[in-house]
Amino acid sequence: MKPMEEKITLNIGGVRFETYPRTLQAFPGTRLCRLTEPQACASLDYNPRLKEFFFDRNANFFDEVLNYYRTKRLHCPEEVCKSVLEEELAFWGIQEALLAPCCWQKVRKAEMQEEERKVWDEEDTQSLLDQAAGRRSSWRVRWQPKVWALFEKPHSSLSAKCLAAFSMLFNIGICILFLWKTYDMRGILHQYAMRGTLHHYGNRSGEFPPDEYSSQKKLPLFLHLELFFVLWFTFEFITRLTFCPDKKKFLRSALNLADFLSLFPVYVELFLAGAGNHPVYWLGFFRLAYFFKLLKVVKVVEPTLVFRVLSHTSSSLLREALILLLIFAFEIVFFGVLVYYADLLHKEHEMQFGSLMSSFWWAAITLTTVGYGDVVPLSTYSQAVGACVALSGVLTIVVPIPLFYIKFKGYYDAALVKERMKRMKKTPALLSS
Repeated sequence: MKPMEEKITLNIGGVRFETYPRTLQAFPGTRLCRLTEPQACASLDYNPRLKEFFFDRNANFFDEVLNYYRTKRLHCPEEVCKSVLEEELAFWGIQEALLAPCCWQKVRKAEMQEEERKVWDEEDTQSLLDQAAGRRSSWRVRWQPKVWALFEKPHSSLSAKCLAAFSMLFNIGICILFLWKTYDMRGILHQYAMRGTLHHYGNRSGEFPPDEYSSQKKLPLFLHLELFFVLWFTFEFITRLTFCPDKKKFLRSALNLADFLSLFPVYVELFLAGAGNHPVYWLGFFRLAYFFKLLKVVKVVEPTLVFRVLSHTSSSLLREALILLLIFAFEIVFFGVLVYYADLLHKEHEMQFGSLMSSFWWAAITLTTVGYGDVVPLSTYSQAVGACVALSGVLTIVVPIPLFYIKFKGYYDAALVKERMKRMKKTPALLSS
């Protein structure tokens, strides 16, 4: 009869484990493998009376570590923290452990939750840095958080609320002015088109008909009224840029970029008008920034938890959105070329796609399931391609929905935990007072 092999007893945080030396020798160089060496009893915490090695570590996780030595497959407990997983593996000397596929999702979920908590922690850290900066001795640094809060944090004081409401009224006013200006824009454009036919009015000296002259006369009035609003926006932008705590972050903001672009149209148009040139109507594209400025209403009305989570979710999904757009671009080109030549090969019907650009337009509209119906495939081959395009569009749109849901739920759970922790911190302070 084969003699029984002596077992090694390990006491992990008060929980005893028994195993064979050959099991611990599965991974040479690790901490558990060194227990099988002759000098292990002298170099480690060994109890000769109980004949066991003691380690003050996590017993729940060690169960999975020992199972890794037995099966060569690393699993992780149900409620796992990524930092604890890395710390325990580092302690036991397991450097390159291959996690079992069934546990990938749990670790990935833990990683996402850690990233989501960091987002809210960074906001709190920034607010603490702002408070610390206010206690410094320099007068500029001492005034910086006060002026910044006045222009950027409407809920910090009554004066900040009044200033935010005043600025929002200016934003609404310039948008109304922009919309009002477009009513006379078509008449002004028609005025320049009529220059070649002014002889019907018996006027060859460059004068315009009375109704169109009135439209031309309104242009300076609109421009100077718009300048009144833009002067306030210029002062506001320069002040915020001067007193912002992080200028790089300030300039990377989309709303601040819209503020910057909205300053140019009026000044450029006034310069051209002073030089005797005609109004430049393509500057109206830059005036679209006026409507982006209306998003600042979120600062006046305190954003809800869902809105804040939605904004963080959208920014975190930027990479996935770019990949989705690349897939859409490839599908538009591929199916556009395919349907164009499928329509070209059929001789019974007149060609519906006059060029590749029209087929690209049709592919984009069909993939997004809009389907205007302005261009439709009539031949058998092109209709078969059209069915494939419609199915591909539905599948491409459906795929990102679960990803968005998972991201949103993760951020929402992290935000709820953060709000709960804030309330718990405030409650003892109220009870003590």
